[in-house]
Amino acid sequence: MKLRSLLKGAMLVTVSALLIAIVTLLGLVAFVYYNSNGGRDWSTPMENLSDTLIWDGTAYSFAENELLEEDRWAMLMNHEGQVVWSLRKPDDVPEQYTVSDVASFTRWYLNDYPVQCWVREDGLLVVGSPKGSVWKHDIAMSTQALLQTPIWFLGFFLLALGSVLGLAWLAVGRWFRQDQQVRDAARSNWINGVSHDIRTPLSVVMGYAAQLEEAPGLMPEHRRQAFAIRAQSQVIRDLVNDLNLTMRLDCEMQALRKEPLQPAAFLRQTAADFLNGGMDSGFDFELEFPETPLPEVEADPFLLRRAVNNLLTNCVRHNAPSCSICLGAKSEGQELILWVEGGTVAGTAAPDSSQPLEPDGGAAHGTGLRLVAQIAAAHGGKAEFHSSTPYRCELRLPVKG
Repeated sequence: MKLRSLLKGAMLVTVSALLIAIVTLLGLVAFVYYNSNGGRDWSTPMENLSDTLIWDGTAYSFAENELLEEDRWAMLMNHEGQVVWSLRKPDDVPEQYTVSDVASFTRWYLNDYPVQCWVREDGLLVVGSPKGSVWKHDIAMSTQALLQTPIWFLGFFLLALGSVLGLAWLAVGRWFRQDQQVRDAARSNWINGVSHDIRTPLSVVMGYAAQLEEAPGLMPEHRRQAFAIRAQSQVIRDLVNDLNLTMRLDCEMQALRKEPLQPAAFLRQTAADFLNGGMDSGFDFELEFPETPLPEVEADPFLLRRAVNNLLTNCVRHNAPSCSICLGAKSEGQELILWVEGGTVAGTAAPDSSQPLEPDGGAAHGTGLRLVAQIAAAHGGKAEFHSSTPYRCELRLPVKG
């Protein structure tokens, strides 16, 4: 859901940026096309104007005056630079020109008049426009630079587009994070409130159940019932604690208090605490370590102990007292593997199956195995669940560098 919302926002921003870029590009193309002939005043090709200027043997005649707008003028100079024909030529335009004069106005202006020129057999045809009506500039570049121009423009366009998309991505990401923080805070407040409301009546139930269980003269059947009430209340309390912790890990609200841990010593202490905590009798419990020393790991002892306890509790809860449970550790490459093996787990596949469970332990197992996977991920590792017989879970943690 989070990724889908983020992708939708990114797609919307991307489409908007592309639309802006396309509209801008089309606008530039339209502008260049509209003004590609140097403006409407210069729209008539010089070749057409030259074709309408005819020498009849005695004088020149201009057959198509409508081709030349009223505010434009024209003149024809012979090879000696003398004006031999003109139409609406301004008074400040000379009648005689040198070679240097011709070289100058063909590239620039003629007395500040923008002009166009066309070479004829009998001379040079010059057509001028009003002063200030057309901008002329001489541009020269190497062929290599000219061929590279589209690549440069495309590069700058893509750079600008990428910058827009990058800024938009950051903005969408920030908006998404803020929205997610609001949802996480609301969920956290709701879970904390529900957990607080459950703890008080649960403590009362557990207290009265313990008193009834220890009451003298209580019938054995009623004592067993009181014990069941207390045991199941303990299960509910553990589930509430797991729910709070998994929510905090999901929202990255649980700060890790890492410290160097010796795996063998840590697992021995964890096993002792679990056995002394009232594990049902009849289970065969053993520890398994290699003969060589295990590498040290950086881990939060509280969270790691919680993960191991959840796995051990899961084996005890879903198996008969005759079940054998094994807790061990080994080193494999740059990873330390803590594993719990024993019996089966409720809701898994057939006993002969060796297929791994879902990455989070499977939804059928509640928050217990999901919390194990979250704790492993918080330490930079992963949890692997296998439904073979005996059931096995491995916590793969990176060793201390």
